[in-house]
Amino acid sequence: MTESAEAPAGRKPRKKRMNYGEGREALLNAAVRVVARGGLRKLTYRAVAEEAGTTHGLVVHHFGSRDALIEEAVAHAIRTSLNTSALEPGTGKVADFSVGVSEMVAADPDIQAFQYELLLEARRRPELLPHLRALYDEYFDATGRELSRMLPGGAGRPLTRLVFAALDGLVLHQLVFGGPETTDAAIEELRTLLRLLDADGRADPESAD
Repeated sequence: MTESAEAPAGRKPRKKRMNYGEGREALLNAAVRVVARGGLRKLTYRAVAEEAGTTHGLVVHHFGSRDALIEEAVAHAIRTSLNTSALEPGTGKVADFSVGVSEMVAADPDIQAFQYELLLEARRRPELLPHLRALYDEYFDATGRELSRMLPGGAGRPLTRLVFAALDGLVLHQLVFGGPETTDAAIEELRTLLRLLDADGRADPESAD
């Protein structure tokens, strides 16, 4: 006699078992979703386990503390966002800069919302600031490297922050208001401004006389 795949009435279904690598990735994704929907105050071992469909003990086993879970979720957000943001395509071509940002937001809004939730929470909990600084330093560095490839005069920190802040604001607006086509149009305008900087940097100074 075989056991039914469905749990008998009144009995909770058993939590699924995961191997180490699979479980860690699933739990980080679950942590991101929990924070994206309810803010950092909702991030508990139990909430993450329920979201991932696994056991409370597995969350404790992987991360040990809530702070460790937050830190690793931030690192996970960095990896995911940088891999999909096209901040640094590496080509040095303005046309390639930040291609697909609107699609990135539409495909995984939770990973973006997670970061904004942490930014807001850091105003109340300064201990989160090191995590957020590490996150944004990664973004600034990637943006700065690509701008330096595009612009013959290079890109200082103020210009890098200005360009990234424009992109960051567009992502936030798309999360709240929708409209990926608005994001695409605005980024194309940003590329136009970068092309003007490129042309200015390559101009022969004597030709201006």
